Formats: sequence, structure tokens, C-alpha cells
Amino acid sequence: MAPVHRPHLRPRTGPPRTGPPRTRPSRRAAAVLLTAAALALTALPVRAADADSPASAARTRSGFEQQVLFKAADEPGYSCFRIPAVVRSANGTLLAFAEGRVDNCGDAGDIDLVLKRSTDGGRTWGPLQVIDEGGGDTHGNPAPVVDTRTGRILLASTYNTGRDDAQSCDVPCDRTPHLQYSDDDGATWSAPADLGPSLLPPSWNSWYATGPVHGIQLRHGRHKGRLLFTVNAESHDGTRVTHNHAALAYSDDGGGRWKIGAVDTFAIAADGTFRQKPSEMTLVERGDGSVLVSGREQDGTDLGHRDFALSRDGGESFTAPFRALPDLPVPQVQGSVLPLSTGRGGSGRLLLSAPADPDRRRTMMIRSSWDEGRSWDGVENGAVVTTDWSGYSDMTAISYDTVGLLYEGGAVDARDEIRFARFTEDWLGPRRAPAPTTEDRAPGARPATVLGGAATTEGRHGRALSFDGTDDAVRLPYRDALPLGTRDFTVSMWVRYSAASGQHPFLWMGGIGTRQPQVWLRGEPASNRIRALITTVNGFAGFTSASVSTGAAYNDGQWHHLALIRSGGRLSLKVDGGAAATVPDAPGTVSRTSPFALHLGQTVDGRSRMTGGLDEFRLYGRALSDTELRRIREYNAPLDGHGSGALVRLPLDRVRSATR
Repeated sequence: MAPVHRPHLRPRTGPPRTGPPRTRPSRRAAAVLLTAAALALTALPVRAADADSPASAARTRSGFEQQVLFKAADEPGYSCFRIPAVVRSANGTLLAFAEGRVDNCGDAGDIDLVLKRSTDGGRTWGPLQVIDEGGGDTHGNPAPVVDTRTGRILLASTYNTGRDDAQSCDVPCDRTPHLQYSDDDGATWSAPADLGPSLLPPSWNSWYATGPVHGIQLRHGRHKGRLLFTVNAESHDGTRVTHNHAALAYSDDGGGRWKIGAVDTFAIAADGTFRQKPSEMTLVERGDGSVLVSGREQDGTDLGHRDFALSRDGGESFTAPFRALPDLPVPQVQGSVLPLSTGRGGSGRLLLSAPADPDRRRTMMIRSSWDEGRSWDGVENGAVVTTDWSGYSDMTAISYDTVGLLYEGGAVDARDEIRFARFTEDWLGPRRAPAPTTEDRAPGARPATVLGGAATTEGRHGRALSFDGTDDAVRLPYRDALPLGTRDFTVSMWVRYSAASGQHPFLWMGGIGTRQPQVWLRGEPASNRIRALITTVNGFAGFTSASVSTGAAYNDGQWHHLALIRSGGRLSLKVDGGAAATVPDAPGTVSRTSPFALHLGQTVDGRSRMTGGLDEFRLYGRALSDTELRRIREYNAPLDGHGSGALVRLPLDRVRSATR
């Protein structure tokens, strides 16, 4: 592809820029250039974490190091850097891309595409290069891909008319795809070419985005050498957005010509609801040559914040619509997937970089999949990069066992800076042995996972489990029967604790935060109560909550029976069969849109844990009668046959070691 004249969204004076990249002349002085040169070979330290935090431990373990790569305080002329992407060239040069946001951190302002390069595996980096200047408009969403046959580095991006008020792009938004390339490892770049005629169907007339994350080149099969990157878009009928589209773009001639390949489209109802909205998708070629596409899920009615789909024809079609991963806890955020090739015969290990807190963008973590993306390690087995606020990320292989991670992070805000971390497979650690389990006697249930070493103790009926308040918990494996939706339900359990302070989550089911459907029951001794809460959603964004509590904490070290019941528009909480505390229900579903997990002894984000014991936990997908509750309370009646509505029945009387 020959260099082309650079298209602009607004008329400008002067010829299009070609040749070596330069800094913004209107915002940089000679002193800035001297500063950049002085910093070019300097590794900037990241704020140290607390001495006892996982992040601090990560930094002191061998095989991990990181530095700040983009920070507004170090680059005059910019207010914010966001949207990282990183690739390794065919010659081994690392290229770290980002959006340089000039006036503010808004998504639709004056935004340049900027770059830093490293020729020593990410240990040191050269100065900032402006490779596509917005000039008042938005030039962003970097999606780089490397053609290893020619060495050419291609960069897809998206343009829209800029604004200066830090607000989002109008709907519909005038977004268009562009492409530029470098044949000298990123030292110079061609002028961007408009890809709209190839990759922007007329009906995709609202939001449109490339990546943002690295694309891939296929290594196997009849499409070997094909280049791929991802696209997401929306359609607008003149009054509202009507459809979401998730798509792949591919080229078989090194980036000269591009086509839209696989497309998955989801309709948006008149009330604004939709099943899925896969976006900001990352690609990986699996061992069998199929392409796994993993994307961010934003406000769809399916459970979970990560979607996935497969292509078995080199990205030309999907084998089935995208599906959500309901039990993979992440917030609504872009992430990256990368195969880890160890050079030791291959480990079959995929890595996912994304924050681990399901409610907020914090705690950047690397999680592993050992079955090519069908399932992922729990957060207890992930490798913590930082406990700081953290957001978008991308990864690239540096060597056979070393990975580069480029991610947004900050002590105050995930948008504070963009950091680059190097880590090895030794830092990640080997595959963990399966955790022990405890039996679930409900129909069709699988054993629950016992975390942190929770041990048996004397219970109300036989044995029970004790929780140390540090890392003990029980987590149920996801199955479709568990989400309660709009149904009535009953929670029955025995609790024993004596804590005088803190929050002690006996049960946590669903998401977390004020805008995620959930059900929880916990002890709040400092407030002298046991409290339950449900958060529901109606329509597109109508979140409401209902909370009910007792008049005492029952933290006397004795066993007490708790029953939480949703029935007939009321939410009720009973202790030891006494009079119920009751409040009006919050109408709607308690299990939609959020990641789903059912934990005993901890919150879904692991930031709060109980100290005490639990026995005979049960969950029913209906409201039990007083007679049924009395039979459970006094006689431990099974009440778990088919037709009983039993979804979970955990005796919690035995812990079994698991074998792989």
C-alpha cells in the first residue's frame, strides 16, 4: 500500500504530514524536548503499594518489574493518556500506543495517537512520538497488527469530530475507520487512509470502533498469514439506536485490502434492553487454528461482563452467537487475551489481563485458562499486578516466557497514567491444584469449592464449616438454575459468630455495588443487626434496592437459624423462627447484567469476609411455608427432592480434597 494523503474531518491549512513523527509544535517548547530526551532511557518507578498488599509482594518477587510509560505530568501538551495497545515487531521492537488527550480526559475531544518504542524488550523506552495528530478531532482506538512476513506494522484507528466540553460523542456519532503503517519498526508512519469504503457498511451509522487492542496474524491452516482485528458498531434509525454489531476485519494481502468478515448482530428493544453488546474485543488463535474472540459486555441482559465467540474459518464467520461468561468476575472494561508459548513444548495456557473487582476498575490481574478460554482461573489463583485503580490493558509476548503488559492505572484514578510491566511465567506461577470441595445435595448440583482452608467444626446439625475472616469462603460453581431472576425465593442457614465489629457476609449472590443485581445477608455487629439486601433491575437501567434488618446482631457465639424470604411483594427476615422483619420488595430481577457468583463467607469481590461458622445452607427457588421452615429448623428435614424447588443444599459437614 503506497502512502496516501491524509484525510481530515475538518479543513486545515498546510500539506499533509509525512515522514518522521514529531511532537505537537503548538504545545511543546525546546525545554520539553530536552526533558523527553533526558527521560528517554529512564525507567520511571510506579507508586509503591502498601508493604503487606499483594501488589507489593508482586513487585518484590522475581520475574516482575514495571514503570510508568505515559503520564500527563511528564508530557506537556496533554491532559490525559488512555487506551493502551502494544505489539512486538518482527525485529523485536516493542511499540506502545496510546491516545494522547489534549484538553481533558473525555472520549471525544482533541485526541492524538501517540507512540513510544523500546528496542531492549521494554526495559527502556524512547521519547513520545505523535503519529496521528487529531488537530481538534478525535483520532483514537488504536488496533495495531504486525505482518511477520514483511515486517510491516499496521495501525487501525477510528476518527470522529472533536468537541471541547469533555462530553461523549453525539448519538449517532460520525465515527470512521482509518489505517496507517510503518515499514521501519515504527520510526516513521504513512499518512492514514480512510477505510470506510471497505469496513463501514452504510447501516452502521452510529457508534463505530476499531479494537482497541492488538490484532493478530493467523499462523495455521489455509488462511495462514491472514491479518485480523476487531470492530464493534451500532445502527441508528433516525430516532434511536436499533442494533449492536460485533465484527472481524481481515486482510489476505498484508493490509492492502480489507473486508468485513464474521458479524454478530443483536437487536435493541424499544425500551433500550438488549441481550448482548460485545465490544472492545480481543483475539487469539487457538491450537486447533480456530480464533477465540473475547469481548467486553456492556449492559446486556445476559449475566456477565465478558463475552466470547469462535470462528473456525479464519474470521469469516462465527460458529455461533456470542455467549457470556457469567462466573468470570470483571467490571465493564476492555481486556486482552494472549497465548503464553513457553518454548518448552507449549503449556496450552492463555492469559487474560483485566481488573478483578467486578464492580469497579481496580486490581489489575492476570488470570489463566488451561482449556483455551472455555474457563478461567478464579481470582484466588490470579496474579495481582496492582491493587490500584486500573482499566484498559493490552499484552504482547516479549520472549518465550516473558510477557509485556501495558495498562491504565493510578493511585487515585485508573486514568492517572499508563504503565508497562514485564513478567515471566515463573512470576505467574504454575497451575494450581484443584481446591477442595464440599457436597451440594440439591438436584443436578455439583460440589462447591472450599477456599482458603475453611475447616469443619462442631455444627448445629453434625459438623459445620468455620471461617477465619482472612481467606476462607465457599463458592458454588455456576449453573443456569442458580440465578433467581424475578422469582420468589428462600434462603435458610445456621450462623454462629461473636465478632463485635466489621461486616460479616454470610451469603453473597450476584454482583456488587449500587448498579448490579444482587442478594446478600450479613452480620453488622457494630450496628447491632443482621441485614439483608436485594438490588433489582427493571428495563434498561432502573436499579432499585430493598433492605431488611433485625433488631439485634445475634453475635453471642451461639447457633442461630436465619431465613430470608422473598414472597408476594415482600422481603422478610426471620431469626430462630421468630416474628419476621419485613419490608416491601424491590420489583424486578435480582440476577441480570452483572457477573454472577454465589459465595458463603465473603463478598463477591473478596474485600469483606466473615469470622465464625455456617451450617446447613439452603436456597430454594420459591417461598417456603412456615411449616416447611420449622421442619428444616427443628429436624433438618431434607426437603431437596425433585419438585421441592431446592437449588442449593450444602450440609457443610465435610471437606474433600480434589484431584485433577
